[in-house]
Amino acid sequence: MNILHEVVKPVLNYMESQVSVVIPTYNRADTIEASIRSALHQTHPIWEVLVCDDGSTDNTESIVKSIDDVRVKWIPGEHIGRPASPRNHGVRASTGEWLAFLDSDDEWNTNKIKTQLAYAQEQGTLAISSNAYRFLPQQGIVGSLLECPKEILTFDDLLIVNNVVCSSAMIHSSLVPLVLGFPEESYCRGVEDYALWLRVASQTNFSFVNEPLVTYRDTPSTSIRALDENVWVQRRHTFHNFLQWADPSFVGREYVDHTLQMYEQALKMVFTK
Repeated sequence: MNILHEVVKPVLNYMESQVSVVIPTYNRADTIEASIRSALHQTHPIWEVLVCDDGSTDNTESIVKSIDDVRVKWIPGEHIGRPASPRNHGVRASTGEWLAFLDSDDEWNTNKIKTQLAYAQEQGTLAISSNAYRFLPQQGIVGSLLECPKEILTFDDLLIVNNVVCSSAMIHSSLVPLVLGFPEESYCRGVEDYALWLRVASQTNFSFVNEPLVTYRDTPSTSIRALDENVWVQRRHTFHNFLQWADPSFVGREYVDHTLQMYEQALKMVFTK
């Protein structure tokens, strides 16, 4: 069942939009430059690249500031240990019409933004994501990250499984006052992006480009995912966060009811494992 309500969308010329890139980082001196340059080298002109630090103690800052491009902006921050905080710093500082998220160890194909904007315009959505190459440090690219044949990801789809790769995601800035950014509660650590995508999907579908437009570096031993709990605990946290945010008069009663069903399922799975 598709429980999405119809959203009134602004009239946009997507292909002339200014795009702000938000890159959270913590001690990524070995990968940050490649990530930034993959954004700067897009075939669709990039408006700004906001590198949002989480209190790095290596030379990440000096590497970022050595890149001679006025579009690259360094946003310092204290170490919090959760990517939601630096991402939100970037969201608040952004001035573009679209927000594109890129992790500091991932890279974009040069046509990534252009391809996505064209597809989102065709589909009439205010959010879009894509597939990604899975890169393992000892092996290189080992295939695509997702097996998702859909062209549109609905709220229902995302309740079942999160098929939005964070480094592929773009949302229109008009959504920000509605969805309020990435949740920063400690229990959302590791699922803050999934929690935000559910909020976004309550306002607009995600267009999905089933083409790897991102190289996703899969290094769980050094990732925040190394501390993650099991998947059913994560889903419980995610759905709980949505229910705390969602006002039925704002998102629609169906969203709340359906998420509550999934939350109760997650609770049962947690306590039966």
